[in-house]
Amino acid sequence: MSDNKKKVLLVDGMALLFRAYYATSYSGYIRKTSYGLPTNAVFGFIQYFFDAINTFNPTHVICCWDMGSSTFRTESYNQYKQNRPEAPLELLPQFDLVKEVVAEMGVPNIGLAGYEADDCIGTLSNQLQSDSEVFILTGDHDMLQLITEQVKVVIMNKGRSNYTVYDLDTLFSIKQLTPLQIIDLKAFMGDTSDNYPGVKGIGEKTALKLLSEYKSVEGCLECLELLPASIKKKIEENLDMLHLSRDLARIRLDVPIECVLNDCLWELRHDAITRKFEELEFGGLVKILGEPVHS
Repeated sequence: MSDNKKKVLLVDGMALLFRAYYATSYSGYIRKTSYGLPTNAVFGFIQYFFDAINTFNPTHVICCWDMGSSTFRTESYNQYKQNRPEAPLELLPQFDLVKEVVAEMGVPNIGLAGYEADDCIGTLSNQLQSDSEVFILTGDHDMLQLITEQVKVVIMNKGRSNYTVYDLDTLFSIKQLTPLQIIDLKAFMGDTSDNYPGVKGIGEKTALKLLSEYKSVEGCLECLELLPASIKKKIEENLDMLHLSRDLARIRLDVPIECVLNDCLWELRHDAITRKFEELEFGGLVKILGEPVHS
């Protein structure tokens, strides 16, 4: 890969923020400023963020966010994500705070009401892959459906600096699936964390077997007569939910947003972010920023 190759890091902001919150709050101690503002999640977010920057050395960075819980998915299925607990109180003021920090670094915050961050990430990765290599940083395996020749998905595992980088080959060798089959897998087995059922009675093992034999939802439906009677019955009885679950699982690539490469060039605004760190009493984190680059 030549040095002038563009490499975009698309950050799933919510994934980093929640991970940082829970990694630092389980002890019961929540980091706060001297004036009482909780900052533990933002503090951890910055550590995860710079770890990824130093690991993947992007030339461009964008951070994507959910914009409220009401989306086209909740409109088509009112139980979608209804099992999620409310965000912890100490995390609430940090949603806006983390975006301020990201903006001070010079990184665009992107989100659109009615869509999830996943959809923004899918759309941007689709737009930007034609002239750059795209890395999606997340903890969410649903994003594996976005992998292409140019788009890789970086899954954050437990602990810092612990990543699995999925490309087409890795995805197939680890899961024996293609990116589109990730969607169909969720169509069959549903998703407990997003609270949609798929086909009742079909779990991961059966879903994987169906996909390895028939390749897709359509492939299975065309060959219903060949399936074991019990599985055929389950699919027939849950056909509407199979299609709905597939639609809920599919990350959209056509959200009305765009971010041109020039707007997301990774050029850390050293002075601005240092001031922000001082305001948040993050003195110990200044060293993470490295030396300022003076042109």
